[in-house]
Amino acid sequence: MFWETVRLAILSITRNVLRSVLTLLGIVIGVAAVIAMITIGSGTTEKVKADISKLGSNLLVVRAGGMSQPGGPRVRAKELEGKDVQALVGGIPEARAISAASQKIVRIISGTESLSVSVTGADTGYFGARDWGVVLGREYTDQEVRGGAGVCLIGQTVRNEFFGAGDPLGLAIRVGRMSCTIIGVLETKGFSGFGQDQDSTVLMPMTTFQRRVAGNRDVETIYVAGTDAVPMATLQEKVEDILRETRRIAPDRDDDFSVRDMTQIAETMASATTVMTGMLGALAGVSLLVGGIGIMNIMLVSVTERTREIGIRLAIGAQERDILVQFLVEATVLSLIGGLIGIALGMALAGLASASMSIPFTPSLPVIALAVGFSGAIGMVFGFFPALRAARLDPIDALRHE
Repeated sequence: MFWETVRLAILSITRNVLRSVLTLLGIVIGVAAVIAMITIGSGTTEKVKADISKLGSNLLVVRAGGMSQPGGPRVRAKELEGKDVQALVGGIPEARAISAASQKIVRIISGTESLSVSVTGADTGYFGARDWGVVLGREYTDQEVRGGAGVCLIGQTVRNEFFGAGDPLGLAIRVGRMSCTIIGVLETKGFSGFGQDQDSTVLMPMTTFQRRVAGNRDVETIYVAGTDAVPMATLQEKVEDILRETRRIAPDRDDDFSVRDMTQIAETMASATTVMTGMLGALAGVSLLVGGIGIMNIMLVSVTERTREIGIRLAIGAQERDILVQFLVEATVLSLIGGLIGIALGMALAGLASASMSIPFTPSLPVIALAVGFSGAIGMVFGFFPALRAARLDPIDALRHE
């Protein structure tokens, strides 16, 4: 009986194809918009998390600078120093790696080619702290750091610009006014979550950078990499306590440095993206309500057109519930067809957006199932009143209807 009702509903829908298609548009557009927005939002969230993780896992980033008073202007604090790094190394043995680093944008030259890149000076702990491996050649050693050796590693972007697919090991490039020998090529990191090409870089020993590039002994950043065994909040508290003591900050004074947990930054950015996705999905969901109103309108027209048919069915023994179920199933089937078309369209749009925006394509089965269920519910809710109206028609008046 149920499948016969579904068959009759499909016959009724196909009886006037153009009208049915126009009725479906609201549901199709609404479901497609919701699916596309949520899928694109999920992909963006995953990309944000992946980009932040490229900076290093379980990573604290320490930089100089703080607030003079709560709500007051930001002041330039004294730079971080080597003694700060040594204090952290000695005071936090449970850290996976601790590294000092400084950066500067410098023009580098190889033959007739030149390029402005980020030149980083760091100690040997930098590779472990940033989870940055070497795909060709080797890392520099502690001895080369202490001696200020003129060696460096280059990122994949620098390699491609200067040497293409060739082997750059042993060749020299000019970094500012100094010449350094390439001893390694860093693995590809891609773009960070802040839009920076991390592969457009040159990495050299910290002492070499300080003496021959920066011209000072300041430390711009200290990276502290933790492990899963120690909570990052505990590690951050220890870092802050050690630095306050080393930098002789009075108990009543604010920190003149900042400690940022990259995991928290990733979670905050991902949370913001999720909220935006939810808001856009909710706005797109309004189209579903519009589509539901369209279904109600067309079902009322259908009831009016088929009044005589309803009267005949009632006259030969059909019950009110049979008429109610017939029109309710028709509205639901109409809405479900729109939902399925909308899902296909939404997935196609999300796939195109993922390819063009270089974000992961992350379709969600629960969201798709919810879209199907919601579109069916829209048909049932907005089709109920026309179905009830059809079921309550008086058979005699219906048979007299022209």
